[in-house]
Amino acid sequence: MRVLYTCVCLGAIAAYVNPPEGTVQPPVVQEHPIAVFFAFVLLTQVITVIDLLIPRKRIDMISAFYFGLLIGVLLSYLLVQALEPALHNNAWRGSIVLIIHLIIPYLSVSMLLQTKDDFRFVIPYVEFARDLKTRRPMVVDTSSLIDGRIFDVVETQIMESQMVVPDFVLKEVQDIADSSDKSRRTRGRRGLEVLGKLKTSSLADVQMVDTKPGDYKGMTVDQRIVALAKDLGGGVITNDFNLNKVASVQGIPVVNLNDVANALKPRYIPGERMKMKIIKEGESPGQGVGYLDDGTMVVCENAAGQIGQEIDVVVTSVLQSSAGRMIFGKAVSVFTPHKG
Repeated sequence: MRVLYTCVCLGAIAAYVNPPEGTVQPPVVQEHPIAVFFAFVLLTQVITVIDLLIPRKRIDMISAFYFGLLIGVLLSYLLVQALEPALHNNAWRGSIVLIIHLIIPYLSVSMLLQTKDDFRFVIPYVEFARDLKTRRPMVVDTSSLIDGRIFDVVETQIMESQMVVPDFVLKEVQDIADSSDKSRRTRGRRGLEVLGKLKTSSLADVQMVDTKPGDYKGMTVDQRIVALAKDLGGGVITNDFNLNKVASVQGIPVVNLNDVANALKPRYIPGERMKMKIIKEGESPGQGVGYLDDGTMVVCENAAGQIGQEIDVVVTSVLQSSAGRMIFGKAVSVFTPHKG
C-alpha cells in the first residue's frame, strides 16, 4: 500500500507541476516546478514516515482497505467543499486540493486497517473483523510444537483461531533439532515435522511472524511470547506450566494442551472401580503403579506384589493439575473359596 501511495503521489504531483496550457498556477510553481515537485513529494511522504513509526499493524481483510479509501475520498471532497469559499480565486487552490486528496484517503485507510476490530462500535452492523473478534490469534510456543498434540487438536476442527508462530520460536525448535543430544534432537525434529503438517493442513490457519532485531530485546523466549500475544491482542497455546502461569497472571488467554487432554479424559470418582495392570513398584512401600490407556498414572496401595497382573482397583482420590492427572486407589481383595 505504501508503494502504491508513493507511485500515486509521484504521478499526481508530476501532472500538477506540468499542467496543460492555460491552467492557472501559483507563480512559484511556474518558476520552480522541480523544487515544488520535490517539496510536495517530501510533504506527502512525511505521512508515510509517521505511519512507519507506529507499531506493527495487521492487514487481514481487503474490504477494510476499500472502505477506508471510500471514506477518505468522501472526507476529502467534503473538506474541499467546506474550504471552497476561502480557496475561491486563490492561486494555491490546486495545491491545497491536491494535498488534501492525497493525504486524507491514506490516513483513512491506515486508521481503518489498524482499528477495524473495533469499528463496529462506531458504525453498528458494519463488522470487518467479526471472525477476528471471536477467533483471536494464538501464539504457539516451542513446547506445544514439540509435544505434537496441537496437530491432533487442529484435526478435530475445534481450533478456529489463527496460529501465530514467531521467528524466535522457530529458531528455538531448530536449535533443539540441531542439538548434539539425541533425545533433544529427536524432540526438535518432531516439532519441525508438526509445524510442517500444520502449515500444509487445510484445517489450520498458520502465520509465520518475523520480529525486528530490536523487538523484545533482553527478554527470554517465554517473555517474548507473552509480549507478542499482548501486541497482537491474542492468546498463547502451550503445555508449559510456567508459561501458563506467567501469561495468566498478565491476563492473556492460554490454551494449555494438558488441560485440554485432561478435560477429555474419562473421569473417575472416589469409590469407582477399574481394571488395571500393575507395571512397576511405586515410591512408597507396598505401592504398585499402572497406567490407563490414555496415559494417566494410577498409584495403587497394596499392589507391589502383583506386578504384571491385571487387578481390580477402587479409586480413593484423583489429583488433577495442568501438569497432568494422577489417580490413587487400592487393590480390591477377592475372596476365593477353598475347594474340597
